Amino acid sequence: MSSSSGSLPRHYYVWVDRSFIREGATGWEPAVWFGLHSHPGRAWGCHVMLECGAFYRGLPPHAIAFTADPACTDWTLPQAQIWDCYGRDFSLLVYDYLDGLRVRVKSGEAGEYLFTAVPQGDAYTHEPSQGKEFMFIRTNRDRLTIVPTNDLLFEERSFTVDQGWPSLKRSNEIWSCE
Repeated sequence: MSSSSGSLPRHYYVWVDRSFIREGATGWEPAVWFGLHSHPGRAWGCHVMLECGAFYRGLPPHAIAFTADPACTDWTLPQAQIWDCYGRDFSLLVYDYLDGLRVRVKSGEAGEYLFTAVPQGDAYTHEPSQGKEFMFIRTNRDRLTIVPTNDLLFEERSFTVDQGWPSLKRSNEIWSCE
């Protein structure tokens, strides 16, 4: 089985939990997060460059923080990512309209939209009721969380009105004009 990797739409200066990258170490180490990989049945893998120049591949998302002293230090993988990757191929993009918008996640977290991973070419993506895009969010507690589009609400002050979680119908149709 292979996995695919890609460059983030922009790099992020982050902090890495040292217990993931160094034997017997604790605390946080500065890094630049620049890439991502996908392997079916696993968490997204974050590629970073450490200050020493080392390239560290495949960090789980709960190893990433956006400050050296995050408000939440006991972040778990289920808090960082709801679904395992289900395919190898994906595209990464920042939706211009969503760039930097505040979000509220069903889990109770809130934060800021960073970018989107769009899976491609897998069986789930081809089924309308199963297809998902994954939104990468910097939480207000300076941790990374990755949620599907149906698990968050955006705040766009000139347009949206908070009415709680809407009851939206799941898409079950494949639409074709021929």
